[in-house]
Amino acid sequence: MTQITSATTHRVFAATRVLRDLIAYGLASGAALALDCGLLLLCHKTLGVPYLVAAAIGFCGGLALVYALSIAVVFRDRRSVRPASEFTLFCAIGLAGLLVTEALMLLLVGRLGFDPAFAKIPTAGVVFLFNFTARRALLFSAPAAKASA
Repeated sequence: MTQITSATTHRVFAATRVLRDLIAYGLASGAALALDCGLLLLCHKTLGVPYLVAAAIGFCGGLALVYALSIAVVFRDRRSVRPASEFTLFCAIGLAGLLVTEALMLLLVGRLGFDPAFAKIPTAGVVFLFNFTARRALLFSAPAAKASA
């Protein structure tokens, strides 16, 4: 009978935590995406705001919601940083995601002629993976153990 090593147990635990975080972040992102898309469509279709501006407004609304959910219910681990620094880095990652959003919306709507609502679908998928990976790695994972000298 094979023994389960401590390293194996640690890897399984770590993989389980990543999966749990991914699912919880996915649910939070789903709520943020609903707000994002709602604001995009409201601003663009109802109020006549240009689609790139409407996409930015929607993205910012979603950003605020996903931050609140991330710190309240999604991630159990947090890096040892001041709340102001954490929020700043969270927003910086969001701004990088916004640049990806704007570039993809410009390509899909402006160049390829997609409707903004349909262009948002693949855009949201790409930005979700980018944001989850960056935020978990930089903000919401346990700090690495310091090596002994």
